[in-house]
Amino acid sequence: MMHPHTELRFINHQIGFGVFATQFIPKGTITWVLDDLDQRLDESYVFSTPPVLRERLLKYSYRDEQGKYILCWDIAKFVNHSFNSSNIGTAYSLELAARDIYPGEELTDDYGYFNLDKPFDCFPESGCDRTRVLPDDILRYYPEWDRKAAAAFTRFNQVDQPLKVLIDEIAWEKLVWVASGQTPMESILNCYYDRTRPLKAVS
Repeated sequence: MMHPHTELRFINHQIGFGVFATQFIPKGTITWVLDDLDQRLDESYVFSTPPVLRERLLKYSYRDEQGKYILCWDIAKFVNHSFNSSNIGTAYSLELAARDIYPGEELTDDYGYFNLDKPFDCFPESGCDRTRVLPDDILRYYPEWDRKAAAAFTRFNQVDQPLKVLIDEIAWEKLVWVASGQTPMESILNCYYDRTRPLKAVS
């Protein structure tokens, strides 16, 4: 679920829609968390659907470390890409504000940590040499993303967290420990989907 202080807006016909802040969202705030309404779909199911559905599933979903397609139920699926994203992914099925996000500012993600099935060409961005997102970008950029996440976690315990209600008590306690430095932060590298690894059978 997206942070409650966000809304969907139409940008233009080239980009389409995007998600924007309606109020100030400080650095370290949970901007999105995986919840029980988000769909977790097996690859076999996705590719068994009619083409008209499959096209939308592939467009609006990402893949987790197990290779499942995650389709968000709310406006989270409209968050656009940026190499200098306002959000930063973590290994805890949630994203944090990587910096202060101001009213009217678009919330963005780096699609590199979404285990894309194929390369994604992007608009050039000032100060960035990357112009393409690749399926294995996590292997290249996880140290940078971990640094951004660690910096965001330093503010985690100091800011309001409206999405706390969607996180169970044990998981929340772990997040608090990470933010306070009592336990090491897990790397986003744990989110990488290794396509060379055989899928485990589910009994």
